[in-house]
Amino acid sequence: MAAMKNAQFIAFAPLLFQAARVLRDRGFLRTLSQRSPQGATIDELAQATQTSKYGVIVLLEAGLAAGLVEKEGDVFRPTRTGLLIERDPLTRANMNFVQDVCYRAAGHMPESIEEGRAAGLCELGSWPTVYDGLSELGEPARQSWLDFDHFYSDDAFPLVMEQVFSSAPRWILDVGGNTGKFALQVLGHDPEVRITVADLPGQIASCRAALTGAGLVDRASFHPFSILQADASLPRGQDVIWMSQFLSCFSEDEVIHVLSVARRALGPDTRLLILDNFWDRQPNEVGEFCLQAISLYFTCVANGTSRMYDSKTVLGCIKKAGLVVESETDRIGWGHTLIECRAPRA
Repeated sequence: MAAMKNAQFIAFAPLLFQAARVLRDRGFLRTLSQRSPQGATIDELAQATQTSKYGVIVLLEAGLAAGLVEKEGDVFRPTRTGLLIERDPLTRANMNFVQDVCYRAAGHMPESIEEGRAAGLCELGSWPTVYDGLSELGEPARQSWLDFDHFYSDDAFPLVMEQVFSSAPRWILDVGGNTGKFALQVLGHDPEVRITVADLPGQIASCRAALTGAGLVDRASFHPFSILQADASLPRGQDVIWMSQFLSCFSEDEVIHVLSVARRALGPDTRLLILDNFWDRQPNEVGEFCLQAISLYFTCVANGTSRMYDSKTVLGCIKKAGLVVESETDRIGWGHTLIECRAPRA
């Protein structure tokens, strides 16, 4: 019976997802959490949320099916799951991302798998990959994308500063700098360090604006390029080359290419630091579940060829690119791993 119920839950999951989102966004879960433990009746919720009685009934019954609310007599109360939908930052970031970026695109999953391309990206725009169009992405998709991306990275940046600066670097190269979050962290950590940000032109513009707004742009340089070009190159003479949540944006063959481009820019003492989430290195099953599910975003929206990798796959790509792993540090922030690589010693 448990397996049958789980099967039906999956069958109705799109409807229950939307019901959960409405219960959150129309204030049902907020009202119930404020009135806990006494709870609220249908009439009270209709008045508090300005929703018809019919709307309240169908949403609450969907909430019962999804385990978001419980009922005792005429009174409804939130469950722990319902409170997480309302209050938990991880759950909110994931739900908004799925709704605003992935939901319609997921309907194109069959052709994405069949054709090896992000067929669902057409629901957001007409770019070859989502990264080409990120700076032009409409709202609320762009904000939800950024909130999601930053949630999975921002908390880790302060935690790795000691390792980033362990070799007293004077110049750091941030490959895939996006909106400049890491650059801001680095420049704020050390008033003498300089940074070069390498990324697509649209992301470079966003990063430059962020650093200009913070009054730090005078210590930054920019390298607009596409790393997938056959002749792609990175500036030499850097003390540290940094990649955060970057390799998951590429297929395995492309990951090897990206790492090979980085290797050509490495000096004898340059350190390549890779910060990423690997589903097999997570501290609990929640992290593992989220990362495995996120891979479908890459399938339908991002590029149709990449995914959230397990560590064995990435370590294999590092080896194929001719790099040597110096150290691996797990469980940083929200389940991040920091891998330090170097060029082979002569």
